[in-house]
Amino acid sequence: MTADRDALRSALKRTASALKHDGVPFALAGGYALWAHGAPESENDVDFVVAEDDVERAANVLEAADFEVIRPPEDWLFKACSEGVVVDLLHRIVGEPVSAEMLERSEEMDLLGLRMPVLPATDLLSSKLRAMTEHYCDFGSLLPHVRAVREQLDWERLRKEVDGNDFAVAFLFLVDRLGITAD
Repeated sequence: MTADRDALRSALKRTASALKHDGVPFALAGGYALWAHGAPESENDVDFVVAEDDVERAANVLEAADFEVIRPPEDWLFKACSEGVVVDLLHRIVGEPVSAEMLERSEEMDLLGLRMPVLPATDLLSSKLRAMTEHYCDFGSLLPHVRAVREQLDWERLRKEVDGNDFAVAFLFLVDRLGITAD
């Protein structure tokens, strides 16, 4: 089910504003981060990343900002809900802890009238590709995003990071064949 776009945007702004106000290091991630880089707008949820050491602090900040904090069984994120929108706050991506270095690579961008850190396109695509498995491997939904951000990607770094995932390698073969990676 597609969430209301205005509600998603409101939750994005409220989350970023609360974390920023209280000085919790964070970055916008997922589909909305790709949107900030020029890809199609997300229609499902909002994703942010915080360092593992800042999880409790971030959860407390969002609870104080009237979000309902939910701790799902997955041990790599928590969820903050507001007005029917779920915001995922990840502290591990594809099994790897969100590091200060990753957050430092973020780019400050103006989005929806608020300045916030956004993960770089290469980091975003790398995590999406490394998460592909035989249970979830949807090339079709990823292609428009890759086309939109292709000039922002460090293709060499991306190839190195996803080399151990056959699904990701196959996707990169496809985008090569489609001419998306051509300079």
